[in-house]
Amino acid sequence: MAYKVGLDGGALKQPIKKSRQQHQYGEHPQNYFTRFFDTFALQLFDSYFLVVTVNMDTYILGIESSCDDTSAAVIRERKILANLIANQQVHTDFGGVVPELASRAHQQNIIPVIQKAIRTANIQKSQISAIAYTNGPGLLGSLLVGTSFSKSFALATGIPLITVNHMHAHILAHFIEDDRQKTPPFPFLCLTVSGGHTQIVKVHSPYQMEVIGNTIDDAAGEAFDKAAKIMGLPYPGGPLIDKNAREGNPDKFRFPHPKVPGLDFSFSGLKTSILYFLRDALKKDPDFIQKNTLDLSASIQHTIVEILMKQLRKAVKETGISHVAMAGGVSANSGLRAAFTSEAEQGNWEVYIPPFEYTTDNAAMIAIAGYFKYIKGDFAAQDTVPFTRYGGG
Repeated sequence: MAYKVGLDGGALKQPIKKSRQQHQYGEHPQNYFTRFFDTFALQLFDSYFLVVTVNMDTYILGIESSCDDTSAAVIRERKILANLIANQQVHTDFGGVVPELASRAHQQNIIPVIQKAIRTANIQKSQISAIAYTNGPGLLGSLLVGTSFSKSFALATGIPLITVNHMHAHILAHFIEDDRQKTPPFPFLCLTVSGGHTQIVKVHSPYQMEVIGNTIDDAAGEAFDKAAKIMGLPYPGGPLIDKNAREGNPDKFRFPHPKVPGLDFSFSGLKTSILYFLRDALKKDPDFIQKNTLDLSASIQHTIVEILMKQLRKAVKETGISHVAMAGGVSANSGLRAAFTSEAEQGNWEVYIPPFEYTTDNAAMIAIAGYFKYIKGDFAAQDTVPFTRYGGG
């Protein structure tokens, strides 16, 4: 609630109805004039009175449900107070994510995860300033679970509703206040690599991002998982290839690189070449994969990383931007991280590598993206609908 204050700083007058963008003042507004505030603003109300708007602590509840992980996080400004994830093991038996099963698991997990996140943050629901949720891209059924809960929560508590683009959130995870990571300056380039997307993004600000390179077919994460499936490795296969690659020879087997114009990517041809290579090798030796699992993993990972780095080097050269970040689930890959570190050691780039917990799907990145929208006053309506593909919202 806001209060009228005399121009001379005199006694408080009658309260004014609080707008959706103002912070809640509490029961004893006079106490706030003797306390320290981060920022405050005085807005002219009429010829005699002012409206005082105080910037109290901002708490954002973030919800992530785009695929097969249910996550909830609470941040105060840019500091993480809680970031919890409920994984879904049911998909392992099917060798991939089953959308219907993912949706049902989200329905079971979302309330307990959010309740625990709020308790872990040691706050009350009444202290939450806004709720931010993933609006896409992702699996429609999974997105609808997070969307429905967030809309209901916003209505019940009377707080703003904020939609977040999942891919933008991966990038903005770099702005979480954490001693283990440094924040890139604007503009910077970000290689965003996940199970469903591979992009090079020119980031001008938290509100302006330009995709300058994109995959024209499969994403890097899909290439890892599909290669692992061809090799007979269990789902999810990407992390297993990474683990095996550390003990293998990356130069043992050579796979072709795609010829793609501009800064775009393509991984479908690599997947096909791996399939045919193993088909022919198994005809000669049925135990070929078992005998060469480590070297195959290392060679496949080396090829994928080189494809990514080749285009990224080209992007740095074309844009003249040497501040380069990585984001998304595949940025947890040790080979890709080593390639980034190598560029930094050679003095070519200033690199920004996030902690592992901010690379995979998590609600902390949704909350930080929501925070930037909150301070801008960019709120969503109740009739907002989720989208499944990048660029849909």
